[in-house]
Amino acid sequence: MAPDPPHPSPLQPSLLGEDPATAAPATAGPPDLAALERDCRECRRCGLAEGRRTVVVSRGDPAARLMVIGEGPGAQEDASGRPFVGRAGQLLDQMLASVGLDSESDAYVCNVVKCRPPDNRRPTPEEIAACAPWLAAQIAAVDPAVVLLAGATALEGVLGIKGGITKLRGRWHPWQGRWVMPVFHPSYLLRNPSREKGSPKWLTWQDLQEVRRRLEQDRPPTPSL
Repeated sequence: MAPDPPHPSPLQPSLLGEDPATAAPATAGPPDLAALERDCRECRRCGLAEGRRTVVVSRGDPAARLMVIGEGPGAQEDASGRPFVGRAGQLLDQMLASVGLDSESDAYVCNVVKCRPPDNRRPTPEEIAACAPWLAAQIAAVDPAVVLLAGATALEGVLGIKGGITKLRGRWHPWQGRWVMPVFHPSYLLRNPSREKGSPKWLTWQDLQEVRRRLEQDRPPTPSL
């Protein structure tokens, strides 16, 4: 079992680049995803470990240029060990497919926290912070060109921005040499199924088309001075 790294703050210094020492629990160099997954399964850094059935690390292609980050596992994910496999995950797959992206071959899919919160509640800031080094290690290993943040928890967990998904969805954020876009979480779209122009589902489809265009452009953001 790998030693536990120091706890980052609730604003995720390990993801914001403020503290490279906590960026990943692995050894120097790009993290090995197989080793990271083994270490995640032994993790006891927060109370979520007590109620989990499985640790839900990822699905998809680690070589993909697109990473999708959601909130945390639900009941079906906890049972299967794979993220985004319930109704919300099926909708995510369908919406990615609608813009010509396959969730298994064109994306690497994971969550901010790797263990299911009780009753599918939102993870606490302390739980997000405890899991941040694992997520940072995944980002470092996959090194995606584009990151899709599905929902407010992913927005907070990666960029440290709270409560801004409605205003920030569909907007590009240059971050650590890659492009990041927040979008509505698929579970929110299930509660708002209308496809009328201006609806959350319609807006998300526009966002995903922009993601596809960005992947095709293959240009990293210009470093800020």
